[in-house]
Amino acid sequence: MIKKVNWLIGFSLLGVVSCPGGAIAHGANIQYKSTNALQINATYDSGQPMSNAQVTIYAPDDPATPWLTGTTDEKGGFIFVPDPTKIGNWEVKVRQAGHGDIISIPGAIAGGNSPSSINQNEPNAENQSETQNQQSVSSQNYTPMQKVLMIISVGWGFVGTALFFSRKSLEQQH
Repeated sequence: MIKKVNWLIGFSLLGVVSCPGGAIAHGANIQYKSTNALQINATYDSGQPMSNAQVTIYAPDDPATPWLTGTTDEKGGFIFVPDPTKIGNWEVKVRQAGHGDIISIPGAIAGGNSPSSINQNEPNAENQSETQNQQSVSSQNYTPMQKVLMIISVGWGFVGTALFFSRKSLEQQH
């Protein structure tokens, strides 16, 4: 009788776990446009802007020390002019309430000679027409190896659960 109850509980839990509803958690996306300045647009995976998020920019020659810090505007936008004398990848980190992402922007971009930032609610038409490069990075892109590891982990969890319930029934028979 107890064995039947354990199997019933196991299958009930399996049904609940295998049919999840919509998830509340979300990742972050960062896009950039290269003009005379770099325009960052940070959003959550749901499309909601990361308004007033912390922005930290690291120069290519010193990736450990922040070159510029600031916050995004209400629409998740942030504009800065990188130093054209610093050649290499610029690292931009955007974080808000434990969520965030990092994007690496390649190459030297023509612009001003000192760190500056401009928070704008709406990009102007001049910046849109001068757009030379646009890239989007998402934290939801998993490699095939990560996907295989997740599948194996879930399978191992099911095996462990089945062994746990079968162990209890064997102990009761002795």
